[in-house]
Amino acid sequence: MIDFLNKRLSILKVNKIYLKLVKIYFNIFGEKNLGNIGFDFSNKPSRIEILNKIIKTQKYSKYLEIGTFKDELFTNIICENKIGVDPFSGGTHRMTSDTFFQINKEKFDCIFIDGLHHYSQVSKDIHNAIQILNDNGVILIHDCLPNNLIDQLVPRITLNWNGDVWKAFVECRTKSNLDCFTCNADWGIGVIFKRKNSNLLKLKEKNFKKLKYSFFFHNYKKLMNIIEFEDLLRKF
Repeated sequence: MIDFLNKRLSILKVNKIYLKLVKIYFNIFGEKNLGNIGFDFSNKPSRIEILNKIIKTQKYSKYLEIGTFKDELFTNIICENKIGVDPFSGGTHRMTSDTFFQINKEKFDCIFIDGLHHYSQVSKDIHNAIQILNDNGVILIHDCLPNNLIDQLVPRITLNWNGDVWKAFVECRTKSNLDCFTCNADWGIGVIFKRKNSNLLKLKEKNFKKLKYSFFFHNYKKLMNIIEFEDLLRKF
């Protein structure tokens, strides 16, 4: 394990140069940076508060977290049965989410997705999570509201990183059997209920991976169906 961590640290040092080159590339050939949208989550509840409140009020007993990393969230969640999945650290299962979903035979009341922040992986994690979600359960996805172009670029070139998680959430908003909202807190928490869509999003573009950040920048309110936490609690 120590050798593995040392290798990871070495890779990170090399990646600093790589990330600078990638940033230069995007500045020259990528989308125009339109500046910050202005999201401010400083006075909003944290994901710890949100999850514990939902679990308590809904009397959930089975919790799954995809992407535990340093256990910043997982250890603070109060739930009778908890499973955390991460290939590197934290949680209870040391494996990728793909592997976990292949071998898992349980169902869960509350699933929090915070793994690899790439559209393709998030979309896959959501699809797999829906299959093992109890009928009255809920799926939550972290980092759905990137404040600017840089924060959502893939590959990652900044410390504060949302990735293009928002694209996977927008995809869910177009499905008639999923009811989706984005809680205006903690970098945007996407919320998915397995029921009829109460506010179906209609888009001509079907290749969600190709969606541009400029499209998000100008249409995020419509795309993300943003609500405050107090209003979200009434959706259960």
